[in-house]
Amino acid sequence: MQLVPLSDSVGVEVRGVSIVDVASDHAAYLAVRAAFEEHSVLLFRDQPVADDIQAAFSRSFGPLERTKVASLGAGGFYSILKNIAPDGSLVPDDHREALVARANQLWHTDSSFKATPALASVLSARTIPGHGGETQFASTRKAWERLPAATQARLRDAVVTHSYANSRDQVSPNLANAEERAALPPVQWRLSWRNPVNRRRALYVASHAYAIEGMSDNEAKATLSGLIEDATREEFTYLHRWRAGDVVMWDNRATMHRGRPWPGDAARHMVRTTISATAADGLEEVRGAMARAA
Repeated sequence: MQLVPLSDSVGVEVRGVSIVDVASDHAAYLAVRAAFEEHSVLLFRDQPVADDIQAAFSRSFGPLERTKVASLGAGGFYSILKNIAPDGSLVPDDHREALVARANQLWHTDSSFKATPALASVLSARTIPGHGGETQFASTRKAWERLPAATQARLRDAVVTHSYANSRDQVSPNLANAEERAALPPVQWRLSWRNPVNRRRALYVASHAYAIEGMSDNEAKATLSGLIEDATREEFTYLHRWRAGDVVMWDNRATMHRGRPWPGDAARHMVRTTISATAADGLEEVRGAMARAA
């Protein structure tokens, strides 16, 4: 297995090991898991992309999350992200799926708004536009390490509130419907997440986050905005330009990501599987901070 850096700040391309190898060979899984813990974003090129292969690869890392209500693929293991209507036409700019794509262009970490957050996401390209539609990544681990020691000490155990509706309301007040708001009430997580393997901390914030325990609304919003702005400075990001056969996996505990716009007359179809975090992934430590705060 070879690991080729994707940028100076985050991610590697994995060569010599495929997603099929990981799903079928424990030694291959262990090697890729070690790369995942260290580098946070993994790119596999020229893969045999299919739903069952993607799911088998993803399950190697943990239990799969069910796609949330009111989404394409709801209740199943595949979150479908596309601007293609059932009749094959492209949806208009005010269509729900177009608005969802716009919301996904905010910096975020998947499923931080859920009672069980995500360890990792796996995204495959099924139909890609001629240009645009990239996915951009930022290391929140590197962002944490850039903070002054006094700021780290002040924020390490801060408790942050996340809500699905918060990010969707930034795009349209009607994007998160009543079913989603009822199924996904606000949840709280510690502002930092420590990797249980290498013990390195990362910020755990994104567009779903909007409040910090003990801070006024204005102070919390300014703090979160400043953390996100610093974490996502251009020089600290990796922009992935999709090719057919690409599969990208990322650590939701240690990165933020966002989709990038593409022309409205071009089709884009992506499929994501999401792996739920477990106690072994450091989840209990994140929950423990809230218990201490209470």
